[in-house]
Amino acid sequence: MSDCEQFRELYESAALGALNDAERAAFDAHLATGCPTCTSAMEEARLLVSRLAYLAPEAEPSSMLKGRLMRTVRAEARAPKRSAAPFWLWAGVAALLLISIYSGWQVQRLRRELSDLQAQSAAIAEQRAKLEKERADAERTALILADPLSIQVAMPQPAEKGAPPMRAYWHSRLGIVVAGVRIPAPAANRTLELWLLPKAPGRKPIPAGFVRPQEDGTFVLLVASPAAAPGETKALAITDEPEGGSAQPTTTPRWVGAIG
Repeated sequence: MSDCEQFRELYESAALGALNDAERAAFDAHLATGCPTCTSAMEEARLLVSRLAYLAPEAEPSSMLKGRLMRTVRAEARAPKRSAAPFWLWAGVAALLLISIYSGWQVQRLRRELSDLQAQSAAIAEQRAKLEKERADAERTALILADPLSIQVAMPQPAEKGAPPMRAYWHSRLGIVVAGVRIPAPAANRTLELWLLPKAPGRKPIPAGFVRPQEDGTFVLLVASPAAAPGETKALAITDEPEGGSAQPTTTPRWVGAIG
């Protein structure tokens, strides 16, 4: 076997500084002879190592490679001082460091992407819950309007010009629906609030919910769980209140409907 043949498997390891002392001494002695084959092969191996920084994979380098590199670095540190460290040694260490830095950057990027996905998932879940509530409210509203057991309460046209009447439907189990069309919208930062007026003397009006008419004047207010029963209430009333509703009426009722 020629001298070149016995060193053929050592080119890459030598370029990475991963040879043991005996292997390195023998290989350096062979290169000192000026062998053109091995000299050319080593130049290619060193060029490959210098390009590792641009080819860094997302995975961590193997523990075996780390161990061999670190053993080489420690051995070089204990060795007698020479004029300069071999280029191939520092190229290997630099490649290892860049692999670690690149892998750390990848971890941070993946964490940011995971955080974004979690935020998107939360937003989708919130939107889904909102749509589910709207669907359930629409079904309950339709049942109250269609059930013959619902008590209908007429709320005549108020005194002011241009405000049409409304009508309420009160089901003992499903709640109250107040509906109207072409209802004028209150001023900005104002809302229309529904009140239950108790039969018992001295009792204050009970707030039952508030909503603004839609842009086309459609008014639909669902009260799923009224704070009083129909038999305890003498009338329903709607007032113009500040946005967010009031604890007690602050204006004269615009619509009032007695419960027969």
